[in-house]
Amino acid sequence: MTGKAEQNVVIVGGGFAGFAAAKELSKKLDPKRYNLILINSRSYAISLPATVRLVVDAESKFEETSFVKLDRIYANGNGETKVGVVTSIEAKTGVSGGAVILASGERISYSVLVLATGSKWTGPCAIPENEHDVLPFVNSWRQKFAKANHVVIVGGGAVGLELAGEVKDLYPTKKVTIVHGGSQVLNATYGNSLRKGMEKRLRARGVQFMFNEYIDDIPEAGVVGVTTRGGKDIADADLVVSARGGRPNTDYVASLGEDALNGHGFVKIQPTMQLLTHPSIFAVGDIIDRVEQKQAAKIRWHVPVAVANIISFLNGVTPTKQYTGAPELIVITNGKKGGMGYFGFFGGFTLGDWFAWLVKSRDFMVSNFRKDLGY
Repeated sequence: MTGKAEQNVVIVGGGFAGFAAAKELSKKLDPKRYNLILINSRSYAISLPATVRLVVDAESKFEETSFVKLDRIYANGNGETKVGVVTSIEAKTGVSGGAVILASGERISYSVLVLATGSKWTGPCAIPENEHDVLPFVNSWRQKFAKANHVVIVGGGAVGLELAGEVKDLYPTKKVTIVHGGSQVLNATYGNSLRKGMEKRLRARGVQFMFNEYIDDIPEAGVVGVTTRGGKDIADADLVVSARGGRPNTDYVASLGEDALNGHGFVKIQPTMQLLTHPSIFAVGDIIDRVEQKQAAKIRWHVPVAVANIISFLNGVTPTKQYTGAPELIVITNGKKGGMGYFGFFGGFTLGDWFAWLVKSRDFMVSNFRKDLGY
């Protein structure tokens, strides 16, 4: 598959990192020389942070606003979106260029390839790849939450906390328990002020916590009762929800050989965002092998480095711009009206409910998401 030009610049993944890269490259690539192709499993991008409200609250109508077509991101129409799933990559070590193979069998060559496939999730955040399956999936989860008497959320990270807040917004009297493997919510990246503050806010709404415990096998919806790894029974639990952290969506990258991924499935990169032994392949977003929290906010630092180096590479110049890390910051919602923010500057500080409402809780930044995509 090629357009008018002879060479293709291909981006795999239309999430936050992928469409940001596509937007910037469309401004800089000469369409007479390069076809810019964004390959995504759906014709639209999904605001994944908004998923926790989407799957609980039908009144949010987030299916009408947080799914946004990938047809307005290209400057001067310089680019195209291809719906498909990449299953493997053809490339030779140390040799520029190659091709991606789609599940359909189609082969698309590239001069530069950008990997931006993000994370795979479990539970209600595991939005299906096939567009036809998305709304049935969403409606199924809404019904599960509506019918449940006791929701047990497995994982006390940001997703688990936000999901609890959404359930309590819509169903204030419904029993909610968070089971978390650590001794506090979230992880040690964030200060105690945020960790204790979010726990306190959710306890005030009736959310219960079970720390230093795990639930290994998620029972089917409607099965009543679950036992933790440590042998504790939650006898009346009738909806157990996985809110465990995501894992890198990189199975297709394994086709490049064992040196492409680390033991946890993250893509090994140089500071230039290039793969170690494939200079014409770049990676951005959640999938990179970098010790940092995996968040959409990081793309503000990832994408400029990658784009500058891609342009250099295409012009025959050695890429020199380096990614040196990004500050840790997060805003965690507690339903539509509250939450907390954490900023890793000046030793770390937090802001409370009003700030969280202003920047995220009221609409999960969906309006900004739409604007970024040209809507």
